[in-house]
Amino acid sequence: MNDAGVEGVGSRRYILREVSRALTRTGGFLTNFTHTLNPYVGCAFGSGHGCPFCYVRMLPVAKAYPGLWGSWVIAKINLAKVLAAELDVLYQSGEIQSARIFMASSTDPYQGIERELKLTRGALIEFLRRTPRKVLVQTRSPLIERDLDVLRALKDSVIVSLTLETDDENVRRALTPTSPSVARRLATARRLKAAGVYVQIAVAPMLPNNPERFAKLVADVADRVVIDTYFGDGANGARSRRLGIEELYRRLGYEDPMDPRAAHSLLDAMAAYLGSQRVLFGQSGFNAI
Repeated sequence: MNDAGVEGVGSRRYILREVSRALTRTGGFLTNFTHTLNPYVGCAFGSGHGCPFCYVRMLPVAKAYPGLWGSWVIAKINLAKVLAAELDVLYQSGEIQSARIFMASSTDPYQGIERELKLTRGALIEFLRRTPRKVLVQTRSPLIERDLDVLRALKDSVIVSLTLETDDENVRRALTPTSPSVARRLATARRLKAAGVYVQIAVAPMLPNNPERFAKLVADVADRVVIDTYFGDGANGARSRRLGIEELYRRLGYEDPMDPRAAHSLLDAMAAYLGSQRVLFGQSGFNAI
């Protein structure tokens, strides 16, 4: 890998890097996907240290560049070219017809610098040329609306999974203050769905919420909902505990984040408004494509 430059914006550093690989064979949590694709590494959504519940900070990828997770982003500036070559190989081998790609597994593909670099858009355009069986785009950013033309053209081959951890704007401000508001993300989901794009709302991790109100809000903007708790951190909650999430909740006056009753309440409310077939949970939910 070669770094083509480093740019500073405020307290964050953006590293422009050339890579030799775009797609990564999956394993572990994403058992029903064949590949992951991360146009970026690092995160600029959190304030300084990233979101307090983000267990990615405890994974090896968080050491891809010196400095705290949340203070830097690596941009794979030659991603489209490398991806094009890899998709050609999958096409020639016949694997493209069964390829199921999760974008992105560790870093939101719509980092702020995506407005300038358009790496994620470039990847989506390559999928138009060599279309996999399924591409799931996981993001919390309304910037995805910019690519509505490409998403619409991908038709049934794409799922947009929009992260919305809570219906409560006060909770959002307390735990993810630099993330888009609840209302803004709902508006994005509504626009995507109206355009014919399949929309999944990912309540992951589930933050404190009002179950019935939450269900009412997403019922008309989502084709389905998948819910996960801190136990879905890849270590059955251990990573979240080491991050101090229980102490943080106590300090903010929230209920025990490890209490399974909260998840049951939200699942029941979502099922009542959307129907049980449109409400998924945990690892099996994220792997339902």
